[in-house]
Amino acid sequence: MNPRRDMRNNRVALFDGIEEGGIRATSSYSHEIDEHDNERAMEGLQDRVNLLKRLSGDIHEEVDSHNRMLDRMGNDMDSSRGILSGTMDKLKMVFETKSSRRMFTLVASFVVIFLVIYYLTR
Repeated sequence: MNPRRDMRNNRVALFDGIEEGGIRATSSYSHEIDEHDNERAMEGLQDRVNLLKRLSGDIHEEVDSHNRMLDRMGNDMDSSRGILSGTMDKLKMVFETKSSRRMFTLVASFVVIFLVIYYLTR
């Protein structure tokens, strides 16, 4: 269950009975094994680096697309804010005069009727 204990048991199983100097490989054979292990490790690291490079490139593209989307959304919000502030100014002018109040109630009733009809037909 414990990874360290498993690794220690595996190491003991591999090197059981081999003591310092008990088994010695020739120098050239040992060097070839080390070279081969190093090349395999380098290939593994190179594959990992390439994977991380592709992954970081994909993340960069995703971040750029989200930034563009957020910029467009911010611009849309700014234009909506301008439209709403203009509408609010017009509504304030409507409420200031009495004849405009009648006009406002007429327009509001049309809007309410339109919304009711819209929801009923939907």
